[in-house]
Amino acid sequence: MPDLNTKPMALIARLQQTTKEINGELCTSFEHYKLTDASFDVLATLLRAGPPHSLSPSELLEQMHITSGTMTTRIDKLEKKALVKRKTKKHDKRSVSVALTKKGLKLIDEVILEHVKTQEKIVSVFDQEEQFIFNALLEKYLAHSVNKKK
Repeated sequence: MPDLNTKPMALIARLQQTTKEINGELCTSFEHYKLTDASFDVLATLLRAGPPHSLSPSELLEQMHITSGTMTTRIDKLEKKALVKRKTKKHDKRSVSVALTKKGLKLIDEVILEHVKTQEKIVSVFDQEEQFIFNALLEKYLAHSVNKKK
């Protein structure tokens, strides 16, 4: 089909391959700490919340954009490793929060430094101007994509 425009196909295929490569590299660094990208995501979200590094399950869901079943599974696995703890609020026993344990905070503090180094390595193929342009183009696409869904 010589008249078929395959340029979008080539661009999308490169984006998909790039995503696979990046995810593979990030997951490799998480494996060193016996974490998955999913468990890292929970720990990093709790870290970003700031002291006392605690959020309700609904706050975690809102920030992470995953289903409640997925969230429960992630929290259960992290709790078994003693990295997070569910806490019932004193005034309302039905209300629960999820918090980093001391062990969890120590681990995520360590992992986040490694994660940033890995991210820097991944984008180092681009100079600062190229990174800025690439980021702007991706922001443009995402803004268009989000607006299209509304």
